[in-house]
Amino acid sequence: MVAGEAAGSSASESEAVAAPAEISSDSQEKIASPAARKLAEERGIDLQQVAGTGKGGRITKEDIAGWESPETTTATPAVEAVPIAPSQPTPAAIVDVPAGERVEKRVPMTRMRARIADRLLQVTQTTAMLTTFNEVDMHRIMRLRSAFKDEFTKVHNGTRLGFMGFFVRAATEALKRFPAVNASIDGDDIVYHGYQDIGVAVSTDKGLVVPVLRNAENMSVAEVENTIAEFGAKAKDGKLTIEEMTGGTFTITNGGVFGSLLSTPILNPPQAAILGMHSIKERPVAENGEVVIRPMMNLALSYDHRLIDGKEAVRFLVAIKEMIENPAKILLEI
Repeated sequence: MVAGEAAGSSASESEAVAAPAEISSDSQEKIASPAARKLAEERGIDLQQVAGTGKGGRITKEDIAGWESPETTTATPAVEAVPIAPSQPTPAAIVDVPAGERVEKRVPMTRMRARIADRLLQVTQTTAMLTTFNEVDMHRIMRLRSAFKDEFTKVHNGTRLGFMGFFVRAATEALKRFPAVNASIDGDDIVYHGYQDIGVAVSTDKGLVVPVLRNAENMSVAEVENTIAEFGAKAKDGKLTIEEMTGGTFTITNGGVFGSLLSTPILNPPQAAILGMHSIKERPVAENGEVVIRPMMNLALSYDHRLIDGKEAVRFLVAIKEMIENPAKILLEI
């Protein structure tokens, strides 16, 4: 048969070397059943290397199914590991990973991360969150900060003058004008809070924490900045208490310190709104019919649409924008 002739006449030199000594090298065709030939063809097995167990040396399907190549049963490994010279010891950090596999590391969530995950999931499932955006020209407040930051630090015992103090003061004034933004939902009731407890998001190595400025409406810019600095130090050392991180009525988060240009902050339940600050970038803007370069910041207000209408949310954010662009309005409460 043609198949038998090909098997005998086209065997390469390497195949001849690999064949066991007991296999005859003559070209006599092996007797095999049709099923055995088909299975051998599918598996790429040379019938000349298979010993038949059937009548008269006939190769059966079972012979093909149970056949193993001499190359796979040899005692010598197919690939030998190349040893590293003694002068190049294997670093302890290197892990021997089989080719084609990638390293994965599985670690349990910390209690803080698990708690954060639960709360964020709760927000997406139980609120009708919506976000409105605006931008604020920071040049006046930056000029004010630059002019008085050294004197401010000297008078207030080393307290640094940042932007958060101005935003907290602007937020407390805006919350007085739009009490729904400072409210929360409790079952079928709306709870209007007659005070402004402002949560300020602080990043730590273990995650984001939100200590609360109690009665922020009664605090000066210096008191706000000093308290935030104290919270930051406590957060870094892991010394913030549960009481210091619960009970806020409104939250401010500043992703701009990490370079965020625009984002959608997620509500901090049961609060109804959260203000997101972002990076300050110089951009061309139109002012009095002329194009000027101004340091601009994007603001984002996420709110629970079940409690706060879009009109109130937009007007609240505009009120903060106007006070930041005209810092005197914060002092005059107008």
